Amino acid sequence: MNLLIVIPKYNLTNKPNYNYAFPLGLAYIFTIVSNSKHNIECINLNHLNGTTEELLTNALNKKNYDIVCTGYMAIGYTAIEKIVKTAKKHISNPITIVGGSIITSEPKLMFNSLNPDFAIVGEGEITIIDLLDSVESNSNLNNVNGIMFREKNQIIITKPREIIQDLDTIPFPKLDELGFQEFLENQENDANFNLTDNPKPYTILCSRGCPYQCTFCYHSLGYKYRRRSIKNILEEIRQAVKKYNINSLEILDDLFSIDKQRVYDFCDEINKLNRGLTEPLSWSSQFSVNNIDKKLLEAVKEAGCNVISFGFESYSQKVLNSMKKPITPEQIDRAIKLTREVGLGLQGAFIFGDPAETKETAKETLDYWKKNAEGQIRLFFIQPYPGSELFNRCVEKRIIKDKLDFIKNKISHTTWINMTDKMTDKEILELKKEILEARRKYYPYTIPSKIKKTSKNKYEIEITCPLCKEKINYKNCTIKNRFYFNKLFACKNCFKRVLIVNRPYKFTMDYYNQLEFLRRNYLSIRDSFLKRKI
Repeated sequence: MNLLIVIPKYNLTNKPNYNYAFPLGLAYIFTIVSNSKHNIECINLNHLNGTTEELLTNALNKKNYDIVCTGYMAIGYTAIEKIVKTAKKHISNPITIVGGSIITSEPKLMFNSLNPDFAIVGEGEITIIDLLDSVESNSNLNNVNGIMFREKNQIIITKPREIIQDLDTIPFPKLDELGFQEFLENQENDANFNLTDNPKPYTILCSRGCPYQCTFCYHSLGYKYRRRSIKNILEEIRQAVKKYNINSLEILDDLFSIDKQRVYDFCDEINKLNRGLTEPLSWSSQFSVNNIDKKLLEAVKEAGCNVISFGFESYSQKVLNSMKKPITPEQIDRAIKLTREVGLGLQGAFIFGDPAETKETAKETLDYWKKNAEGQIRLFFIQPYPGSELFNRCVEKRIIKDKLDFIKNKISHTTWINMTDKMTDKEILELKKEILEARRKYYPYTIPSKIKKTSKNKYEIEITCPLCKEKINYKNCTIKNRFYFNKLFACKNCFKRVLIVNRPYKFTMDYYNQLEFLRRNYLSIRDSFLKRKI
């Protein structure tokens, strides 16, 4: 059969856009199908000019496809809905298949609303081939584990598919047909701790699953932790270096540091690889604060790691316990200090608004952040993502009254919903203002000492880092509005992130800070003024 896999638009624009994380899940599905007897092609909508409806319709007009396949997370509901509806309206009437966490997190709700012909629940590499073979041979679909379909107006969910135990059996993703070369050629020098002005990042997944049960997280790949062999991982990296000349790795694992010896083994192999390269690979990964030490951090830095991400979430033990996050504030503080001491870049976030959050716990976290973070740790509000314990709690408590409406219209990284047990809506609004004020006031920022246009929307920028005081030069910087901009970069010397702004933007920041100061101190300022008048 002939398949078309559609990579949805990840940004709200009809113009080509390369600012997105390359879709490994769809890449694995494409690879598995391309290795089978079936024919598969891909259209990456992010690289094309036009609407989803126009681009997909044109593709279906040019060639007759039996199946259109796509997938994404729940935050991409609208993008997936457009793809499914456009395919179903086309005269060729292809079969539609949807997978990814958008389905796995809320299977019946999403299947009923998106209305594809089939949905894949959980890992799809084995399931997709079984489904295609069954459809082609018109055999009993009930024998295909891990799918959803309709039979006599009833939604059928088959037996769950067993997880893939040996991840080394999964072939390396084929990326050419997904537009990966074009993706690399259009990467910008931006905030991702680049050591080079021309980043060529390669995203890799070295394990799947997570045994932890944090309330705000949803594990679409299951709770059982499975990992690839170091030999298998390094072979994929070698092939990527040879084929694409990549210069950085983005390791997506939630639990990369769970096994220290495995991290040391990985570092040894990366060091061997880097010794043979003209431009050594830099890399980044996520670590946990509960099992790191200085020796481990020094080893990963020596192996080319330039930034480590941590899941901090809160500096209140009460809130961490509520989140089922198996860490302590003392471990957070230690991780931050050790990471700085070793000279690694630091990424992480504190997320406010857990059900156990109070004015006191929020103050505890925010006060620590102001004194210790130097603007390197981001501040957000906790999000109830579908499938998570937090989402289910919000539904039970009627905080989310309509699941579908929330997923379609409200879910985002900036949703401020009162999910707490003891804070009022007014107190949540006040907390939001405090967080936004802290972002403006405490993030380190600087005005460029030099800025030179090199091509359309591309600039060379020179700054003096406000933290280490070194002069730093950046090339290949995208600025769409020269007269009003802010860009987040990592200093190439101290590896701390700095907000680069122009004077009009700085004026706006100062203006809002002054307004917030006046608002918070209105009563004391008024009383002082009245006393002077008297």
